[in-house]
Amino acid sequence: MEQNELPLGFGMALAQHPEAMERFAGLPEAEQKAILDGIHAVRSKQEMRAYVERLMK
Repeated sequence: MEQNELPLGFGMALAQHPEAMERFAGLPEAEQKAILDGIHAVRSKQEMRAYVERLMK
């Protein structure tokens, strides 16, 4: 998946959490797509931060 395909808020949140960024980058494309599809339910910066932090678990 190309970096420029990430939604801006998600990319910024990943940049603040290198561990989550590495985990996301290592996922199969289908799992990445499922995560990106889930972003549509995120409505705030705080929700995005929590969404990205869940990737680290």
